[in-house]
Amino acid sequence: MRKIVAFENVSLDGYFSRPNGEIDWFVSQPGNQAELDEFAIDSIKSTDLLLFGRVTYELMASYWTTASAMKNAPFLAERMNNLHKIVFSRTLDIDRVEWQNTRLVKDYIEEEIKKMKNRPGKNMAILGSGSIVSWFAERGLIDEYSIMVNPVILGGGRSIFNGIKDRLHLKLLNARTFEPPGNVLLNYRAVK
Repeated sequence: MRKIVAFENVSLDGYFSRPNGEIDWFVSQPGNQAELDEFAIDSIKSTDLLLFGRVTYELMASYWTTASAMKNAPFLAERMNNLHKIVFSRTLDIDRVEWQNTRLVKDYIEEEIKKMKNRPGKNMAILGSGSIVSWFAERGLIDEYSIMVNPVILGGGRSIFNGIKDRLHLKLLNARTFEPPGNVLLNYRAVK
């Protein structure tokens, strides 16, 4: 059975974005970018399907299709552009889904995910997409959480688990520190 892995960047005070959705705080972290890039490359190799909400989809599509992305991270850009992608949105129009290999799913989301989990393949990854992380987590659809804690305090923002009503139990699989700037990756398995 395929797994869904949610990969999320969070601040030390637990936010995945600033109050208006800004994510510039983790993009601009100084330090050993080569080590973080190597981690991203290794992670994307174990993935064959990306899952996005509308906002993250639009941000990712607007970056990874650019010449700048190809210059700065050629392997990741090629992989991001060629992987199959699903965007979950009730408001996005099909004619706005232009990023190659992307399919729009508007309805029967839980049923669609359960079918995809039973198909052969590698991991499915959620990158960002706070609204679908909360929605999927509430329904027990996420198998693993990879939380990258960034050494920054935002003082306010949006929690990745905003709206979760029931307690989620997780088991720590491993932890890894990236030096500098001191990011800590925490990998958890959902306990069902």
